[in-house]
Amino acid sequence: MWARVTSIGLKGMEGYRMNVEVGTYVGTDSFKIVGLPDAAVKESKERIIAALRSLGYTLSGQKITINLSPADQKKFGPMFDVPMAISLLMSLHELDMVIPVETGFLGALSLDGSIQPVEGMLPAALAAKRLGIKRLYLPYDKALPALDLQVVDIVYVSCLQDVIGHLSGEWIPPLYKNKEEVSFKGTDLFDFQQIIGHGSAKHAFEIAAAGEHHVLMTGPPGCGKSLLAGSFPTILPELSKEALLEVISLYQLSRNAYPRTIVPPFRNPHHSASGVSIIGGGQYPKPGEISLANRGVLFLDEIGEFSKKTLDMLRQPLENGSITINRTHATITYPAEFIFLAAMNPCPCGYEGSNIHYCTCTPKQVLAYKNKLSGPIRDRFDINLSLRPVDFSEAMMEQVREPSTIVRKRVDEARKRQYDRYGEQVCNGRVSYEVLVRTSPLTWEQQRNLQQLSFKRGFSNRTQIKIIRLARTISDLQASECITDKSIYEAVELNGEV
Repeated sequence: MWARVTSIGLKGMEGYRMNVEVGTYVGTDSFKIVGLPDAAVKESKERIIAALRSLGYTLSGQKITINLSPADQKKFGPMFDVPMAISLLMSLHELDMVIPVETGFLGALSLDGSIQPVEGMLPAALAAKRLGIKRLYLPYDKALPALDLQVVDIVYVSCLQDVIGHLSGEWIPPLYKNKEEVSFKGTDLFDFQQIIGHGSAKHAFEIAAAGEHHVLMTGPPGCGKSLLAGSFPTILPELSKEALLEVISLYQLSRNAYPRTIVPPFRNPHHSASGVSIIGGGQYPKPGEISLANRGVLFLDEIGEFSKKTLDMLRQPLENGSITINRTHATITYPAEFIFLAAMNPCPCGYEGSNIHYCTCTPKQVLAYKNKLSGPIRDRFDINLSLRPVDFSEAMMEQVREPSTIVRKRVDEARKRQYDRYGEQVCNGRVSYEVLVRTSPLTWEQQRNLQQLSFKRGFSNRTQIKIIRLARTISDLQASECITDKSIYEAVELNGEV
């Protein structure tokens, strides 16, 4: 007898419809799984046999062949145990029913027939929505939020008997009590209110948050570069439900635990990290730091200490918002839309231009240190900040410092203006240049002034575009419908070309 049910395979974050086909024939006992299974999928045979025997089913005197289609895609992990077991029972006439092709199954079996959650289950469930799956059976994972995919009916099951019962028309009580069980709390990141001084730098970070602009900070040790970067996620808009699920999916695929928070992710790898850990890779490519920072922030402290090869690897994801990893066994694409923050000292000793410490570096050493950042990488930064130590006697007399919640409210309003203008959730830092100039054209006078300034100071075409993007964001924060003259001059200053 032959039977087939639907499951979902993964190729990175991309899911594809997978058919689990089972053929059973009377004959010598055998059990084969074909369709490029990895070791975990091959071991499903033993788990399925033990689970079915625990439920009273026998497989003696049967020659069983399971085909995972499409056969040219490599299959990973144990989450196909449940669809293989259901399809096998249908093939043996133990389940006498027709299961629609729009019904999918996911989950790993224990020897007693219980169903366990596995890594990669969340991205597979999100792929089910795109693939047109109408109903999905999967185990409930208390570490994840209860899924609400609207067009997909999620049925949480705890054991194989639950699946069989529900297919037969029985009611299954929900496995989670309420949404409060999976609510997400904040993190222990610094608040903007804790930063003393640096008013202009905080304003620049507000602009970066509103338009998703990349920032390079230069300054001596202890001037507050790491503190500013560490507090930056607290002024970013909270993750939407869709964005949160995407972020958790990437953490699942990389086998990292994601904190239960709606604050955008913040990744801060050490400068000794390899290119593979930053970009992603391996024999079967896993997400790297740039993908774990998706929808959030990637901060490279002491960026000059990273290898030049590793930094140059960032050029493609910074431009495209994704990374494609080619390996012998697979070619995987992961999202990598992050705000890039970096910090470095002005020279090897860190005190060039300081009025407090004497710099011991020669001009040649300073130039070699700055050249560790290639021109193409430097050109990716929209905002260049030169920081100096704070004078506490003056800083403590400043007016009341704004908390992150107030700054975030202004950032939210600026982003909403951008979303309404472009008709999609894209910010000034990422929208195509054609759309940017079509929706916010410069006046003839502004174009002439910018061209004269560019000719005088040698601005590249990319620099001119960055200035227009920054000016548009500054105008959005000021609730201006058009790009103002003042915002253009402020953008030139922020770009560090003064």
